Amino acid sequence: MTVPNRVLDHAHIPELPNPYFGKVRDCYDLPDSRRILISSDRISAFDRILGSIPFKGQVLTQTAQFWFEHTADICANHVLAYPDSNVVIGKRLEILPVEIVVRGYLAGTTGTSILTRYKKGERSMYGHHLPDGLSDNEALPAAIITPTSKAFDGGHDEPLTADDIIAQDLLSKVQWDQISSIALSLFARGQQMAADRGLILVDTKYEFGADEEGNILLADEIHTPDSSRFWLADGYEKAFNAGERPPSFDKDIIRAWVDARCDPYKDPIPEIPAEMIEATSRVYMEAYEAITGQTFLPDTSGETPLARVRANLQPYFTQDVG
Repeated sequence: MTVPNRVLDHAHIPELPNPYFGKVRDCYDLPDSRRILISSDRISAFDRILGSIPFKGQVLTQTAQFWFEHTADICANHVLAYPDSNVVIGKRLEILPVEIVVRGYLAGTTGTSILTRYKKGERSMYGHHLPDGLSDNEALPAAIITPTSKAFDGGHDEPLTADDIIAQDLLSKVQWDQISSIALSLFARGQQMAADRGLILVDTKYEFGADEEGNILLADEIHTPDSSRFWLADGYEKAFNAGERPPSFDKDIIRAWVDARCDPYKDPIPEIPAEMIEATSRVYMEAYEAITGQTFLPDTSGETPLARVRANLQPYFTQDVG
């Protein structure tokens, strides 16, 4: 039997209150300080939506769930319930205005990455001083935090140092000390567990928020294929010695395909071939299994993913919507 449409390209549910539709998540604020976060299957790059990848949202939700459960002893998180394989009910938090990126390797491809800046001759960045003589994709002497400002208004994130964060009153010194300690502990746990799975956790981003009592909680997602860079340990040394990029989960095949065919920041996006969508879906599912050590079980319940999500979220529907 043919399975009906298994892509959750949106979760616009009018019976839920206070919607906020992001690039890949559709969210609703409940009146009791809880938030519904629905991970769609949309894939974003170049500041726009390229398409939808079957089961991507489920992979990200359940990968984050795995890590939230395995790091709760380090830091409390925002999760209250999982009513659906694509949905988190979380505490509504005031997101702190600093994005925390932890890096264990001299890696990256963007103009602001530490590898790009290092190759231009910079040695001091984000409040750290890196030694001379490091090679592309080499392990850093110790993991470092490279914080940036969070651009809530659509602007660009700006690099920060610890001194900048405190001087600009983005965080208090107590908050910064707490968050940086937690972030490094989370990263160490992630690297250790990844190594046990034959993976290298290269770098990752964390998002923190404060609840109504002022407690700092881990929010968003943690150690997912979208928030983190993982390399395959088997093959790293050979690639490093050859000066090549280490093998990883190749999620960028769609991004590269689009970039080769148009200016993705200006031109219409060409239709992405079905086989490329399917290949990317397989990469996400394989990443889930490699990262967690668990078998991925696609949720095919419900007539469609949206119908399933609606049914599972019905207890949260507001009473005054017809």
